[in-house]
Amino acid sequence: MAMYSTRQILTTCVVVALSFYLSHGRENPSFKIKAVNLGGWLVTEGWIKPSLFDGITNKDFLDGTGLQFKSVTVGKYLCAEAGGGNIIVANRTSASGWETFSLWRINATNFNFRVFNKQFVGFGTNGNGIEIVAVSSTPGRSETFEIVRSSDDSSRVRIKASNGFFLQAKTEELVTADYAGESKWGDDDPSVFVMTIAGRLQGEFQVTNGYGPELAPGVMTDHWRTFIVEDDFKFISQNGINAVRIPVGWWIASDPTPPQPYVGGSLRALDNAFVWAQNHGLKVVIDLHAAPGSQNGWEHSSSRDGSQEWGQTDANIQQTVDVIDFLAARYAKSPSLYAVELINEPRAPGASLDSVTRYYKAGYDAVRKHSSTAYVVMSNRLSSDDPRELFPLASGLTGSVIDVHYYNLFSDVFNSMSVQQNIDFINTNRSADLSFVTTSNGPLSFVGKLSICSTWRLTWA
Repeated sequence: MAMYSTRQILTTCVVVALSFYLSHGRENPSFKIKAVNLGGWLVTEGWIKPSLFDGITNKDFLDGTGLQFKSVTVGKYLCAEAGGGNIIVANRTSASGWETFSLWRINATNFNFRVFNKQFVGFGTNGNGIEIVAVSSTPGRSETFEIVRSSDDSSRVRIKASNGFFLQAKTEELVTADYAGESKWGDDDPSVFVMTIAGRLQGEFQVTNGYGPELAPGVMTDHWRTFIVEDDFKFISQNGINAVRIPVGWWIASDPTPPQPYVGGSLRALDNAFVWAQNHGLKVVIDLHAAPGSQNGWEHSSSRDGSQEWGQTDANIQQTVDVIDFLAARYAKSPSLYAVELINEPRAPGASLDSVTRYYKAGYDAVRKHSSTAYVVMSNRLSSDDPRELFPLASGLTGSVIDVHYYNLFSDVFNSMSVQQNIDFINTNRSADLSFVTTSNGPLSFVGKLSICSTWRLTWA
């Protein structure tokens, strides 16, 4: 999760973004560090700053938006049969995964539709006309569509193919791209669909690709310049916090010319953060929050469409190690560098224990090549049943740290609890959880994220 700007007011669930080195096994147990997470700054998370997306044209249709389409004539949903393949049908009475089409945004008006099995919707000619299929693993011209909304009802849409014709549901089993002409948007028009937005992503990929190459550089530069400033570091230092955890994305290693749609400038902001930290006596934990391919499929790891593809090849793992090597080399001599977190929240089972272990060992070596003193933080896998699964690796590496994240806000049971009950749960239950991963002969422990959900109103002035 993330730090709230000192100029923000939070009115719903409060995420206490304080990170503590607590009990330490092999180190002095009285040693503690308190850190605040500067989330939403160098890696965008839309829930932290929703207004950052306000200037995007057609912002309903960002990368990863899940759309479902119900034919007004057939009365059923479009579906990629079996999750993708030679036929798109319109025969589902309810919508779930196969009936959800994930957007890849080309520009404000043109899109690709990715289906459950990661193929793209397109059209091909056969005996039934220009039939809609989902067989291509890469999008091209025939997989490019325009979404046209009714001026009277934005949930009513027509989908225009690149051949100039509109999709229509001829029958429950036959969807084609051969409907010509205008529409009166009535229930007798087979080219009209009722659209439901089933999910959204608002991360770094969505914001930069949403604005496009002409506008994104200016928007992001202004965001980096104003969202966190040196006065925030001063405020943090004056209020009993002695470190900051700064999430960064893998593209920072290619700054100032990262691959599209990312834009240059985040590295300069990180350089400034190290200067500000030194000016105000703060330590810095660099956190690789977004790894190439996305380590968990969520927006804060900059997934394009919810896919999780990190760690599936040796080349991908090496690319990630190279990012760590770049960061460690750049900041190893800074007196403010305290730790490097190799990756944030890899999620099981997509991120396998083997892949994570191989990466952590190589990432540790990359940090040690440049620094013998910086701690190396290894995030536990989310959705794993074993909070000690990294012990065999980390216990043998000097200065290694296991990062554990404890969330209350995603469980409804906490919604009815009072503030004090939430705090009591942390003191009792979370203390027991932490004790389990803090052993006398094991690695250090780091609570990278701690959340409390209640109906609080928090104002930082």
